[in-house]
Amino acid sequence: MKKRTFLTLLIPLLLNTETVLSQSPVLSGDSIFYQMKKVADWQWQNLESQGWKNPKKDWTSGAMYTGMMAWAKLSNDESYYRKLIQVGEDNKWEVGKYRHFADDYCVGQLYSQLYTIYKDPKYIRDFKTLADTITMLPHQEELEWKNRIYLREWAWCDALFMGPPALGYLTEATGDPKYLDKSVQLWNKSTSYLYDKDENLYYRDSRYFDKKEKNGTKVFWGRGNGWVIGGLVRVLSVMPEHHPERKNLEQLFVKMSGKLAELQQADGSWHASLLDPQSYPSKETSGTGFICYAMAWGINHHLLPAKSYLPVVNKAWSAMVTSVHPDGKLGYVQAQGAAPDKVGFEDTDVYGVGAFLLAGSEMLPLYLNNRDQVFIKEVYNGIASPKQEVVALKWLEVSKKVKGIKPQHVLVRDGATGVLMPSSIIYKGKTPQQLRFNAALSGGTSRFFVISTK
Repeated sequence: MKKRTFLTLLIPLLLNTETVLSQSPVLSGDSIFYQMKKVADWQWQNLESQGWKNPKKDWTSGAMYTGMMAWAKLSNDESYYRKLIQVGEDNKWEVGKYRHFADDYCVGQLYSQLYTIYKDPKYIRDFKTLADTITMLPHQEELEWKNRIYLREWAWCDALFMGPPALGYLTEATGDPKYLDKSVQLWNKSTSYLYDKDENLYYRDSRYFDKKEKNGTKVFWGRGNGWVIGGLVRVLSVMPEHHPERKNLEQLFVKMSGKLAELQQADGSWHASLLDPQSYPSKETSGTGFICYAMAWGINHHLLPAKSYLPVVNKAWSAMVTSVHPDGKLGYVQAQGAAPDKVGFEDTDVYGVGAFLLAGSEMLPLYLNNRDQVFIKEVYNGIASPKQEVVALKWLEVSKKVKGIKPQHVLVRDGATGVLMPSSIIYKGKTPQQLRFNAALSGGTSRFFVISTK
């Protein structure tokens, strides 16, 4: 066998990402990556310089961590995981004060996901103790908004992002199905109470059943339904294919996605009020981010047809990117609340950043996997330690995907950054057999590589 090596310069693509995304529906992998980095870095710097507005165990912070975990996985930079581990240390790896309040154990998502990589039992000790109790409780109360029911049951739609994924990720971490099964049981209970089958949307809680918007429509909150569909996707992402409730949840996801797609505004966003968008005419990025995340995930997992939904998520991503300040601050994030409200370019909060980063984490593979004449290879390092991996791809598989590719013209590029990678071709006689290149991966990170022709 003989080997021919083609070395290329590692030159990053220098694109004006804000101009690209604001003026054109065309996306690029490096623009998504660098927008995520800019927003994530601004948020960490702001927390370090200005302090934390809410406790590190708070639901607002917990929602931010979901996006920061997604970003850490793509960043190939262990410093982001170190920041999240420090959060756990500062929290003593404990959940919030009210043990059965979903908002107070949203942070369990972070602990379980970190445990999956680092395998340190202290990360999940407190949350697992709580979850063991939750699985044994009967949960037989009515969900009417009274007697502080929210401290015991998932009686409001926001809880479906906070609680079910936390239990689901604990199942992923421990291998014990009881946590996921309990989350599905309680998801179905909340859905039977809060879900409007005619509108395929969720009320925030029972106080909104009979309320009306200014235009006479029902009150369905944009971010509230973003919480729901985002939480639904996170549950599905850790649910086995054979789970008896999976088809039901997938059908719910498809119905919600269809309705939300109809309600997308011309600017690509979803406004604070879904059925009366003119009462709150500004775009709102936290709800938009969660919805974009969920739909992009749905396309990536073949639950939503790309032809119909790619224009929806591309417009949504553009709406979010044009809400980012030059320094990385994310604007148009509606303040904490329970219903539609006004929002402006200067308004921000950490949960909006979580939504933005979750959306980006699905938009990147979505963009890459829907390009023509390229071969995409994802390489994942699921352990805590960094590693160097030799990636070997069968030339026959590459040439089937990239028509007319020739060994002397092959390019391997980092899908996130656009950087060109050194690569080599392994021959048997004069016939190419393999394409090889080296991939350096930090602990717990995933990299996408794009193989194309010059």
